[in-house]
Amino acid sequence: MFYEVIIPLSSCSFIQSPYLMDIEVDIIDFKVPLENNKTIFVWDIQPTFSEAYIYESLWSVYSAFGALYLLKVCPNATVAEPGFYAMVKFYSSAQASKAQRATDKQCLFQSSPLKVRLSTKQNLSFYSTKPLSLSKCHNLANHYLGFGGWSTRIITLKDISRCVDAGCQEETDDQSVLLKYGCIADLTFQQHGMSCQGVGVAEEIIDNDRDPEEKLRKRGMLMKRAKDKAVVAAFEKVLLMILGNGKVAIEIKYDPDEILPEENSEGVIKVNDISWNEFEDADSNTEEDFPWDLTVDLPH
Repeated sequence: MFYEVIIPLSSCSFIQSPYLMDIEVDIIDFKVPLENNKTIFVWDIQPTFSEAYIYESLWSVYSAFGALYLLKVCPNATVAEPGFYAMVKFYSSAQASKAQRATDKQCLFQSSPLKVRLSTKQNLSFYSTKPLSLSKCHNLANHYLGFGGWSTRIITLKDISRCVDAGCQEETDDQSVLLKYGCIADLTFQQHGMSCQGVGVAEEIIDNDRDPEEKLRKRGMLMKRAKDKAVVAAFEKVLLMILGNGKVAIEIKYDPDEILPEENSEGVIKVNDISWNEFEDADSNTEEDFPWDLTVDLPH
């Protein structure tokens, strides 16, 4: 879907500019694209190609329309004619629709035309938004901003296993110990003069009698998980605004209870008092956990 918006010239206010009015903007956030109108299906792929060749060919074709979240190539059912079909999922419904219209009934990489359809299954209301994995955050940012268009920095990374806050305490027996690390990371977009911060917490209960070297390895893993979660949390606050002329703008969704811009200091932010347990969540954060139960109109 395209949105007609007024692009904010700062993170704190919206200023209407005559140069920015009536610009079509495609808004993309760093969330798993659950909406089915962001998915297209490709049929009638010839059986003479390998799955690897089909995957590379389709990725080359469809990534030209926008960043891809997922591409799957599958063999046809045994009751159907030999061949393959593919599912392509975009971050943007507008880009998915454009790709469908441009490639339907086209041969692309083979000698016969393909059938390309948008998914028609209704969205399920119980689907909740989910953050992207760290690797997909990197891929999405690199696609629209380039490898040098953003950077991350650890502000603090500390052991909070012995948190004095009663809300942070965990009950363990005499044979086990709780390891918990918290991290605050900064995400900066230098070319846009904007930045935001995210918080991540990772914890695990381990045996007291575990080998000291193994405990050190476990601490290192927990520190990395806390850092990765903090970076993902920062990306969740970012909106990519793809302008009609192809340029990319960025907007940050500030939480006034967590991060506030400094008064009279553009581009500078501060962190207020943060309760670590407020940001705890399950360690399992893979976006592939929800079902891919999608339907489309069958080709005729």
